Amino acid sequence: MNILILGSGGREHTFAYKIAQSKRCNQLFVAPGNAGTSLIATNISISVTDFGAIKNCVIERKIDMVIVGPEDPLVNGIADYFLASEELKDVMLIGPSKEGALLEGSKERAKEFMIDHKIPTAAYQSFTKDTLAKGKQFLETLKSPYVLKADGLAAGKGVLIIKDIEEAKEELENMLSHNKFGEASSTVVIEEFLDGIELSVFVLTDGKNYKILPTAKDYKRIGEGDRGLNTGGMGAISPVPFVDDVLMQKIEERIVKPTVNGIQKENIAYKGFVFIGLINVDNEPLVIEYNVRMGDPETEVVLPRIQTDLVDLFEATYHQTLNKVSVKLDERAATTVMLVSGGYPEAYEKGKVISGISEIEDSIVFHAGTKLHEGKTVTNGGRVLAITSLDVDYKKALKKSYQNIEKLHFDTMNYRKDIGFDLS
Repeated sequence: MNILILGSGGREHTFAYKIAQSKRCNQLFVAPGNAGTSLIATNISISVTDFGAIKNCVIERKIDMVIVGPEDPLVNGIADYFLASEELKDVMLIGPSKEGALLEGSKERAKEFMIDHKIPTAAYQSFTKDTLAKGKQFLETLKSPYVLKADGLAAGKGVLIIKDIEEAKEELENMLSHNKFGEASSTVVIEEFLDGIELSVFVLTDGKNYKILPTAKDYKRIGEGDRGLNTGGMGAISPVPFVDDVLMQKIEERIVKPTVNGIQKENIAYKGFVFIGLINVDNEPLVIEYNVRMGDPETEVVLPRIQTDLVDLFEATYHQTLNKVSVKLDERAATTVMLVSGGYPEAYEKGKVISGISEIEDSIVFHAGTKLHEGKTVTNGGRVLAITSLDVDYKKALKKSYQNIEKLHFDTMNYRKDIGFDLS
């Protein structure tokens, strides 16, 4: 079949890498793609939120399946758009409806869903500009540190964790009254801080049945020791070493099953991924947030461990027959280390020539922010390349990634040298 992947990051390159290996895939397209996807698929210069152009592409290229990478088109209702179109309604689109995507698109909606379906999460309240004074009063009832979350999408940067109460009040005002995160922070969720270690669980669901995919742990801060500003993610490890059978059973019974059952009870059209951000507090799992797509850079360690044909899994998801397929995994550990542009996550320059990719051995290079310019691969984003390796344990896999990184270069290249530091 002909398959289209929407997106341009490391997540989408990883999808392309796996789907290109499928015997079920005839022609593979990525829109808009990057320098890495251009090596294994046909890039098409279309915005992921230009539904009209996507429709024309699907019709012209006789696309049978569309995999939606990022959250924006999902929150904007691409699944509903396809269903409402006579020409597109039978195309297998992998991603939830607009209603389902609200689990990521609105932190407040996600919290309400968790409370309604008795899914363990932190205590919270929501506030707007009109209730700013009450928000500051609510902060007084909590212990430091204070967690402020922009309700809407803020490219993974809308969460602030602040130790000082006065600074927290000031930032709440910045978010609500001074549009710190634009429209995304017109509502702010304040919640209690949970002290534990974070991890991510990925679920593929057809709205009735589900498959739990490999666990992963990513590293968000720019600086070593988890210091500095939040990023889209500086590296990841799968599986998470501290997740044993007991914790996994708690996660499935208390979180995964109630989530999928809640989706079904509320008649939400949902054929795609549920990315559950968890925190393990004294071996008790609680939900921090939902995302409605795969994570990045977690995709770069989760998908390489899945040995089942992804096209078969996606087809079963679309036809609501996930209960009839099995997911076979590579038992090895996977790690990825992200190479980023100097200055990221703040201002950075693009167009730096990347060298050394052809010299990489025994690791996979996933392109995140790259493009081709005059025959050369150059930087085109904050996060540039993800170097993924597999081995018997995460320490050996990380060693491979770091050894290969020494062969790579672009001006101002930066990366964390301590991925996995909190697991040993």
